[in-house]
Amino acid sequence: MNLTETLKTLCTSPGVAGHERSAGRSGSASEAALKLLSAYMPNAKIDSFGTVKGSIIYNENLPPEGPAPLLLLDAHIDEVGLIVNFIDEKGFLKVSGVGGIDRRVLPAAQVTVWGKEPCKGVICTLPPHAQKSEDKTVKEDEIYIDCGFTKENAEKIITLGDSVTIDVKFTELQNGKVTSRALDDRAGVAAILYALDLLKDKKLNYNIAVIFSSQEELGCRGAGIAAYGFNPDLAIAVDVSYGDYPGAKENTSWKLGGGTMLGISPVLDRTLFEKMKCIASDNNILYQIEVMNGKTGTNADVISLTQNGIKCALLSIPLRNMHTPVEVIQLSDIEATGQLIAEFIAGVC
Repeated sequence: MNLTETLKTLCTSPGVAGHERSAGRSGSASEAALKLLSAYMPNAKIDSFGTVKGSIIYNENLPPEGPAPLLLLDAHIDEVGLIVNFIDEKGFLKVSGVGGIDRRVLPAAQVTVWGKEPCKGVICTLPPHAQKSEDKTVKEDEIYIDCGFTKENAEKIITLGDSVTIDVKFTELQNGKVTSRALDDRAGVAAILYALDLLKDKKLNYNIAVIFSSQEELGCRGAGIAAYGFNPDLAIAVDVSYGDYPGAKENTSWKLGGGTMLGISPVLDRTLFEKMKCIASDNNILYQIEVMNGKTGTNADVISLTQNGIKCALLSIPLRNMHTPVEVIQLSDIEATGQLIAEFIAGVC
């Protein structure tokens, strides 16, 4: 697979949390992910919650051998964005954030409002010489979009509750880096697809289920539902983690290009961590350690609580500028994550 093109397809498909399958209609994030996953799992589908899910049963051995264990792979498909609250008398759209978007980047941004048809617009901003406060960050109740509408025209195309994405071009940077919106967590989706591509036509020791889950940015809602339906024996959640930003201390900063990040946390399974660490070392896969002192803030938190409890590991891809339209990742870190998943499924340590 062409990793860059796969990632571009995913990142340029709209899917604000709660609108993964509706924004952009047939061009939505869930639809794009479904098409990509179907190449490896023909039974893939989108569930009623907007989560893309599929499975492959490699080993159906009956007792006394028993069936192969079911491994769940998860990455979330939703992105942070905005939602339309109301239309004022001048035709401006009042909007608010969905999923913790960084409001510092909003003033003067170009956007697409996903109404009955896509509508281009800009975030309104007060000129700096008219601002009295030292804090220039736009407040939640100050975010308006100007699409050039009158109120009457806006109401023909825009419906309250429509989602909004910030317009940005998927761009290749230097030294194997790319920037885009929605790399959190379309990078994780791409890593799982990369792993499936590496595993094509191989006989494996696990049965595999995949979920590209919805509404992670709203409390990991889609993953909890989909994981409950599969009830796997073990799971690997794939997400991103921030680090390697200007001014970060050396002993707390993870590096882009340093490989996949193996999570250690009280809520994660330590045995799975040690096995992954062993596999990475034996196969010369770059990795770095991420230690968390409680919940991980990812789908691993809810997956591990599914039914009677699921052993769960977490792999994260280093990312800069989280929850902005200019997130940055290194392609080799996605490859390392996919390689480790593939080796975990195919090999033994």
